[in-house]
Amino acid sequence: MARVRVLSSHREREEERERRSWLRGAPPPRWVRVLPIALAVGVCLATLLSDDPLDIGFLLGAIPPLAVLSYGPVATALLGAGVIVMLNVPAFQLDRPGSTDLLTVSFVAVLSVFVSFVRSRRDVQLATERTVAEAAQRAVAPPVPERVGPLRCAGLYRAAQRGTLVGGDFFDVREGPYGVRAVMGDVQGHGLSAVATVASLLGAFREAVLDLPDLEAVAGRLDRRLVVDSARVRHAELFATAVLLEFSPDAGAVRIVVCGHPPPVLLRAGTVEEVEVTAWPPLGLGLPDITPYDGLSVPLRAGDRLFMASDGVWEARDTAGVFYPLLDRLAGLADGDPGATADRVWADLREYSEEVRDDVTVLVLAPTPSR
Repeated sequence: MARVRVLSSHREREEERERRSWLRGAPPPRWVRVLPIALAVGVCLATLLSDDPLDIGFLLGAIPPLAVLSYGPVATALLGAGVIVMLNVPAFQLDRPGSTDLLTVSFVAVLSVFVSFVRSRRDVQLATERTVAEAAQRAVAPPVPERVGPLRCAGLYRAAQRGTLVGGDFFDVREGPYGVRAVMGDVQGHGLSAVATVASLLGAFREAVLDLPDLEAVAGRLDRRLVVDSARVRHAELFATAVLLEFSPDAGAVRIVVCGHPPPVLLRAGTVEEVEVTAWPPLGLGLPDITPYDGLSVPLRAGDRLFMASDGVWEARDTAGVFYPLLDRLAGLADGDPGATADRVWADLREYSEEVRDDVTVLVLAPTPSR
């Protein structure tokens, strides 16, 4: 029951944020569509219930511009025509408009129809472009499957830039000849400007999973990819933080390589423990000789889960500037189902932080015996 209340409260807060953001490109809320009709009905009722004529006919002139916000040209034209009719119906007891006032209202109505036509064409174009962009972005970073080999998986991504599905964070889980491997990373920058780097790194990771027998060599391949890409971009140095994991065939152990990224968190029997692993330099800075660097092998038990999050989670702050206490809260938010754990963390983060300014990425991996 408590979980239902938390998720319900979270949905209500999400809806409230969407209502506040409609002027920045989100679809208008329902009350915007009702407003022109409600204004017309209100004026009609007020004049019919009044014994004396009311000098409120000027309010009807606002109906066509209000209709532009959410109605198409046909509906806007009908509402404009209705306004002109209402101004000339004696039963409504409205102030009698002069010829100049009537022409002004008619001009506003015609202009509103034109603006509504332009807006409708723009909305169609934006919808088409968004559909293409979503398809391209999902091709770059598709959702992780619920199960990859002996792992149950759940990934959650929320881009900082409104209206995008991919930003500066990325993750992937792939099965190859050397076992199941996973990656989570955060490239320099966020939003659409970082998509090209994300696509490059994910492509290099997917090829390395099939070709390279060592996880350390996979990290080296990603580093080389960024070094090469940086050389092709003038006055820019590309870099990224990342954590890579490699599971044994029976999921009884995991090997971890961390390149400047927050390390994984091990959830075990109700306890939360950050894995202590020596961090490598971030990718793209040119990793030195791999020999001094070595990954960490961690044995896994039945019921263990590995939780990974980006800086958008670790560095989220409340109104007082206090960092989000992930390790303190994670034990109470963890659930046997990886997807439920990711959703609970996201809901709790939104409750804690008034505004999340960075890309938020969560990846939960739960080793289980193969069916």
